Amino acid sequence: MTSTTDANAATPDQPSEYGELRAELATLTTEAFRPELAEIDRLATLEIARIMNGEDQSVPSAVAARLPEISAAIDGVAGRMARGGRLIYAGAGTAGRLGVLDASECPPTFNTDPSEVVGLIAGGPSAMVTAVEGAEDSKELAATDLDGLDLTPDDTVVGISASGRTPYAIGAVEHARAKGALTIGLSCNADSALGAAAEHPIEVVVGPELLTGSTRLKAGTAQKLVLNMLSTITMIRLGKTYGNLMVDVRASNEKLRARSRRIVSLATGASDAEIEAALAATDGEVKNAILAILGQVDGPTAATLLSASDGHLRAALAAAPRTT
Repeated sequence: MTSTTDANAATPDQPSEYGELRAELATLTTEAFRPELAEIDRLATLEIARIMNGEDQSVPSAVAARLPEISAAIDGVAGRMARGGRLIYAGAGTAGRLGVLDASECPPTFNTDPSEVVGLIAGGPSAMVTAVEGAEDSKELAATDLDGLDLTPDDTVVGISASGRTPYAIGAVEHARAKGALTIGLSCNADSALGAAAEHPIEVVVGPELLTGSTRLKAGTAQKLVLNMLSTITMIRLGKTYGNLMVDVRASNEKLRARSRRIVSLATGASDAEIEAALAATDGEVKNAILAILGQVDGPTAATLLSASDGHLRAALAAAPRTT
């Protein structure tokens, strides 16, 4: 008689093939079970919402505890990008999607080339909307994806993994470090394998999730906050802003064209006619238009001054030969 028992099932003498991984997951804060929430499905919707909102409020303080590490990593990224390097995110699942999201928002916000900030997700672009089974388990896949970008020592690779144990993220960091690139490991567990692999470990410990192991929640929020800092402050350091104004914004639609004019107005106090004239003289470039107005220079001179100052508007203004 043929047994109907699953050949891969665990027996008292033969542990499941997943036993080791289960034991590892049981040690992770992000995977911890919370008995006090075991009957959350029996609560009123408003009460669940209150509990969830309370959980979310703990995330910013967890990020705040890691600000020194975040700041050091940003300085490293900015230094390399100033030399022509790239910022490359690598992750799987939610972590990978967050990296791709942050990278995709840099061109319209800071007028970066799409090749300057890159998001890699295990399984490729289709994994943004559909899970690619097994992709996150491959260090080799991460190395292959990075080799397709021809890494240089001026590049920075940020491995993103809530658990800090995802092979794809760890493989990306290990491969990048071997190539001489700067490496950052962003996770939500202390003493993670990802943190150990990276030069700059950023471990934002947000605690167990409302739903056991659902790291798209607090861990995902924490990762988004840190990625916001990495890209935004790096761009500030690179001169992509003037004060808190997005002077490198790319006016690719009606809303952004209106925003561009508002930015020039806020920076200069110029009249609408002056703003339109400056934008016309500078091919719609907000930063150049501001320099043209405040520095009292024409469009080509504004472009020359900004080029000489590596795009830093304050430096270009200081160098402008104003007439009195």
